[in-house]
Formats: sequence, C-alpha cells, structure tokens
Amino acid sequence: MEVTNTIGRRKSAIARVYITPGKGNIVINDREFKEYFTTEVLQFVATQPLILLGVRENYDLKVNLDGGGYSGQAAALRMGIARALVEIDPENRAKLKQAGFLTRDSREVERKKPGQPKARKRFQFSKR
Repeated sequence: MEVTNTIGRRKSAIARVYITPGKGNIVINDREFKEYFTTEVLQFVATQPLILLGVRENYDLKVNLDGGGYSGQAAALRMGIARALVEIDPENRAKLKQAGFLTRDSREVERKKPGQPKARKRFQFSKR
C-alpha cells in the first residue's frame, strides 16, 4: 500500500495530504470531511481535482490542516490533492495545470502600518 504525501498552501493555511488507494474516505484533523467543511462550496473547492479527473472514489485521504481560515484551508487542500494526483500519475498534470490547481495563489494579507487604522486606510486629514 503506497502512501503519497504532498503539501498545499494558500494564505497562511498549510495542508499536508497523505493519499492512498481506497474507497473515497477523507479525514481532516481526525474529523470527517463533511463535519470539518460544513458548507457545500468548501467541500466542492477542496475536492475539485478529484472530481475533474473522476477519481473521487478511488483514493483515501488523510489530511492535516493548519493555520488560516476555512476558505484558505479548502484552497490549500485543493492544491495538495492536485500535487498528489500528479505524483501518482504524471499524465494528470496537463489537465490540473490548465484548471489552475497547481499554481500557488501567492496573495497574502498586507500588514497594518503604525499610525493608520488599517493597511491602506488613513485617518481623515484635517487642514486646520
């Protein structure tokens, strides 16, 4: 039984994905997939690479998710799954690359600057 592990990142979320041949079970941080991602949108985003290739029922996933919010974690998981599927079968790379699942979304939150309310927002200017 061959275990393939990969890492996916998005914002400050990190997903460590361990994929094995199986029946389609997904366990995230020792919790059931639908219990962890409660909305259907997040469930869809996380499993997009499996759905695209039509192998949703062929692999079991064990995932460690850390950092960020649910949206960032779902996108990090998507990237980790896509990388794992490429490692298992390199012929999948073209489809996943075209769908944009292998490209790291490098947008991060800009830091807050001192003397300002937010990163870009300024306090109201008063001439007098």
